[in-house]
Amino acid sequence: MKYFFLSEGWSVGRVWEFGGLWNEAAWRRKPDIQQTNLCILENGERLWLYSVEEAVIMVEVKPIDPALSNPASRSIGNVMLKRLMTAEQAIDLLCKAEACFNKPERTEES
Repeated sequence: MKYFFLSEGWSVGRVWEFGGLWNEAAWRRKPDIQQTNLCILENGERLWLYSVEEAVIMVEVKPIDPALSNPASRSIGNVMLKRLMTAEQAIDLLCKAEACFNKPERTEES
């Protein structure tokens, strides 16, 4: 597995593997990208830890809010994550973060 941190309000866009852009027809599935229940706080911003399968080499991320996607008002439209982390690197960042949160699991009562 590989990992990356993604700020709240951002989502995963296109995904690349060694052969180029991820081809769902060839792979017969979407890439395995999962948000974990761990996040860190850096400079007042929550960054959620995501895991991705080993075949993924690059991920495009973009803001979820349509106002941020408007070219007239946006400062960043999308970002290419080219250096995904190993588990050891992700753990190191979790340990060094200002704060670390574990999102509680939802129960039947909540």
